[in-house]
Amino acid sequence: MTKSESASPHRDAAARPGRVRWLLTRVAGLLAAAVVLFLVGFAAFLFCILGPDDRTGRTADGIVVLTGGADRVAEAANLLADQRGRRLLITGVHPETTLVEIGRTVPVAQTVLDCCAELGRSALNTRGNAIEAAQWAHRLGFRSLIVVTSGWHMPRALVEMERAMPDVELLPYPVAGVVRPGPWGVLASGRMLLLEYVKYLAAYAGIRPSPATTDELTALSRPHSPKSTT
Repeated sequence: MTKSESASPHRDAAARPGRVRWLLTRVAGLLAAAVVLFLVGFAAFLFCILGPDDRTGRTADGIVVLTGGADRVAEAANLLADQRGRRLLITGVHPETTLVEIGRTVPVAQTVLDCCAELGRSALNTRGNAIEAAQWAHRLGFRSLIVVTSGWHMPRALVEMERAMPDVELLPYPVAGVVRPGPWGVLASGRMLLLEYVKYLAAYAGIRPSPATTDELTALSRPHSPKSTT
């Protein structure tokens, strides 16, 4: 064995800590960049939902409201009464809720709802709302919809709806605030907004962790018949 050959293992052993430090530095740099990108995106998300309301003053073929708050349905009913859309879909309604019960909670005449409002009962989440609204809009031949939901929920709702019906123009109509009074309210609001931002990123990436409609849920729970071996 030559002198250079015997020195080679020692050089490798000496260089190994340097390579480990280089790798750890690269990993730490990538993690730091990911955190910065996440925070910048979260700041942009907050600016979008906490900035001035961008409620449309235009009319559309139809109005769709995503359940989850009484203010949402009341605002959508007012839009219908003001003839801002020809028909209203209330998507994500509980199976046992009736149009008469909803009529008691909104500031419009029951006749307005009886005439032009429909209840969608198949949606289980926001993606389900989008699927239900797309089916409704396509069935009626609508080319534009006013979308009514909470301001903090609007970005994710639009992502799902644009994916479900790219041929339909969507006009956002955000309602309700997100910041609750008091220090604990602010903390709870911040936690809720952070969670919503994570859900928005998942929706944007097309991640689908759960069934969106009752049909999807039924299909998943239905036992699969074994394949024939003959």
